Amino acid sequence: MNTALIIFAKAPVAGQAKTRMMPALGAQGAARLAEQLLWHAVQQAVQVPWAALELCVSPDNAHPAFAQAQDMAQDMGQCPLSWSAQGDGDLGQRMHRAFVRCLSRHSAVLLMGTDAPGLTAQVLQQAAQSLHNHDAVFVPAWDGGYALVGLRRPVPELFEGMVWSTPGVMAETRTRAHQAGLSWRELAPVHDMDEPSDLHHLPPDWPSRFDGLPAISNP
Repeated sequence: MNTALIIFAKAPVAGQAKTRMMPALGAQGAARLAEQLLWHAVQQAVQVPWAALELCVSPDNAHPAFAQAQDMAQDMGQCPLSWSAQGDGDLGQRMHRAFVRCLSRHSAVLLMGTDAPGLTAQVLQQAAQSLHNHDAVFVPAWDGGYALVGLRRPVPELFEGMVWSTPGVMAETRTRAHQAGLSWRELAPVHDMDEPSDLHHLPPDWPSRFDGLPAISNP
C-alpha cells in the first residue's frame, strides 16, 4: 500500500517538555529525555520504506532538535523527512487535520507520538501491514491511551471531543471505532514515558546516552 507515517512531536524546550518528569529529572533533564525520545522515534521510523515520512511539529520547526532529527533521517533513511506544523486546536483536532491532509495523497497513514520507545521499526512495520486488511490499527499504551493510530480514511469521530491524557482514551476509542463501523487491529501495548514511575521502562542503555537521566533499575 501507499502508506505514509506522521511523527507528532513537541519541541523539547526546558520547562515545557515532559513537565510531569520534572520532579525526577528537572527541567533540563526532562527536555533531554524528550529530545532522546524524538531521536529514537526518527531512528525507528527511517528503517521502514514509507511512501512519505513527515515530522509534524509544535509549536514550529525552529528548535535545533528538529533540524538534527531531519539530518539523522537524511543520513539513515530511505525516504526524505518532510516538515509540517500541527497548528491550533486540541490534540484531536490536530491529529484529524494531519490525517485529512495526508490521506488526500496516500491510501493509508500511520500517526505516532514520540513518548513510547516500544514503537520500534518492527512494530511500525506490523502496524502498516495491518492496514492491508483493516480500516484502522492501534498500539495501545499501558496507561489507557494509545501511542499509534493508523487509518485508511479520515474518521473525525475518533478525535472530536475526546478527553485526552486520561486512562479512558483507548476504551472510548474502541467504542467510537465500533460505532463508526470500523474493522481494526490492536498490537501489543507499549509504555508511554509520562511519569517518573515510567522511567524503568526505558531501554537499559539510555542513561549512558545523555546526561540528566538517572540510572534505571528494574523493579
